Amino acid sequence: VQLQASGGGLVQAGGSLRLSCAASGRTFSRYYMGWFRQAPGKEREFVATKPWAGSSTYYADSVKGRFTISRDNAKNTVYLQMNSLKPEDTAVYYCAAKGLNSGNYDSWTAYDYWGQGTQVTVSS
Repeated sequence: VQLQASGGGLVQAGGSLRLSCAASGRTFSRYYMGWFRQAPGKEREFVATKPWAGSSTYYADSVKGRFTISRDNAKNTVYLQMNSLKPEDTAVYYCAAKGLNSGNYDSWTAYDYWGQGTQVTVSS
């Protein structure tokens, strides 16, 4: 199983970025695909998640209304569209996958598979 995250970079406050997570190695139809982030000196925190099959989406309060998680079945890829970025969004962003019944969707400990992380830096 491989999750390959990409799309990070440096952007000014108020700008946008789209992160991608290319998934391979298994069928993810019974998995949640999530995004987490970790800033220096802070714990890893939940950002967004959605079941691969289905339309439900879940967001941390801090990103609700600014970030959108989506998937492309044909490309086996999950996206995180990030708009109205703030300096406090600066972190390494990780994509991850967990089974549908494997723990809470907003707990990083419930996720079994992780991508390598991509750096997002938002300047003020």
